[in-house]
Parts: sequence; C-alpha cells; structure tokens
Amino acid sequence: MIFNKESAHKVAELLLQIKAIKLQSANPFIWASGWKSPIYCDNRKALSYPPVRTYIRQQFVDAIKEHYPTAEVIVGVATGGIAHGALVAEALGLPFAYVRSVAKGHGLENLIEGDLKPGQQIVVIEDLVSTGGSSLKAVEELRKSGCNVLGMLAIFSYGFDTAIQNFKTSKCKLITLSDYNTLINTAVATNFITEKEVNSLNKWRENPSEWKP
Repeated sequence: MIFNKESAHKVAELLLQIKAIKLQSANPFIWASGWKSPIYCDNRKALSYPPVRTYIRQQFVDAIKEHYPTAEVIVGVATGGIAHGALVAEALGLPFAYVRSVAKGHGLENLIEGDLKPGQQIVVIEDLVSTGGSSLKAVEELRKSGCNVLGMLAIFSYGFDTAIQNFKTSKCKLITLSDYNTLINTAVATNFITEKEVNSLNKWRENPSEWKP
C-alpha cells in the first residue's frame, strides 16, 4: 500500500536525483542472492542529504499519524531502518529501539536493542522491502517479546508477489512511501530512462530470478 500517490512520485524523484536508486539495464548489478538486476537501491544515501532525509522523515511521520495514531514506540530494522527510525521517533517524541539482523555475540547477546515492554504498540521502520524475509524476521522477534506490532513503514518496495504473500501470511500491514511502478513512471517522466528501457525493467520485475539483460 502506497501512503500518498503524489508524494510517492516525489520520493522516487529524490532517490533518483541523489542516486540512491540506480537503473541500468545494459550493465546489471549482482545482488547478494545472485540475481542479476537492472536496479540497485541504497536508501541510506538519503541520510547524506538533509532536505531528502527530512522529506522522507516527514512522510513517515504523517503516515504514522494517519494509520498508526496509537503508536507508542518506533523500531528500526538493522541496518537501513535504524537512522530513519530514530529521526521519526525524535520528530514524534516517542521512544526508539532497533532489531539486529543477528544477535550480538557477546554481553547480553541481544537481538532487540532498546527498552521495550510487553503490550507496547510498535511501528516498524524499514528502508527497503524486497522479499520481506529480513523485515518480517524483525516483526517476529518483536512479537515474541510481547509487543503489539501495528505495522511496518518502508521507504521503497519492489512489490514482488513473494513479499505481498509473506506480509499477508504474517498478518503485518505494510505501507510504503514509494514503490517500483511509481519509480519507473517517474524515471520515464524525468528522463532518467527511456521508454525502450521500460520493457526490460518490467520483465525483470515479473521474474527477477530468471531475468537476463
């Protein structure tokens, strides 16, 4: 679910301008999964641009006020969601915590860092959702700790069918500031890519594991 269609185009345009999202069908990237991809997304770059990070933060804040008004704690997902989540928590005057990708190997060996109490109303912040696996692992850990996860907010989602099904199975509501379809439309409208490249990008989106440039 997109939070706001108008601002979704603005978010996509900003991410393209600062090269947080790169599109290159002819010379694809290789993901950690081994997939060849014409797109690479690193929303952490937004943190280096104050106007961009502020715009993203405010969209998150507005989305929380509209969809999760009972939120008591903001939780970021390591690593990309930590800084964005902290900015949102500060703007809302709410406590902040984060979930590690793996448990700390020493001390208390925490997976969740911060002071959370059973029954608290949690909103999770992510920078990017692909299949949803790592994001939903964080949700699962929060639920195990006794927290009530109201839902998740992410800057960007590829909108894979796998992710949609995973969030549905986990009964976790996902709201994003922008998504793949919005990105492609914005990239064409702002001349970041040509109409000819759209066909290749759409074919990748349909079957990323088998796509070839």
